Amino acid sequence: QVQVMECGGGSVQPGGSLRLSCSAPRLSFQHYAWGWFRQAPGQERTMVASVDWGSKRTYYSDSVKGRFTISRDDTKNTLHLQMDSLEPGDSAMYFCAAGGSWGPRGLSGMDYWGKGTMVNISS
Repeated sequence: QVQVMECGGGSVQPGGSLRLSCSAPRLSFQHYAWGWFRQAPGQERTMVASVDWGSKRTYYSDSVKGRFTISRDDTKNTLHLQMDSLEPGDSAMYFCAAGGSWGPRGLSGMDYWGKGTMVNISS
């Protein structure tokens, strides 16, 4: 059974930073596109950032562009999301996911999902 595991969530003040990480020990990490999604209470899950196979292209939602950076280290089978200048509106459960298809808004139809890590931004 494939397990996707996120870590790095927490509580920070507005303007702060967090770095999320994701790994999937039983998945051939380098052969998948990867994405970060988030879901706030009562809202739909939305794409935050995507990176394709070989890091040839990335996608960011308008709400995080310029503040978040997605990266992958295929030598360590790890995906990261560096989140800077955090805002209260960034508070959500953040999910890492693999697979899917690339479209005009990044990845969709993901094949494997993690259980999420919580991010809370408040003063």
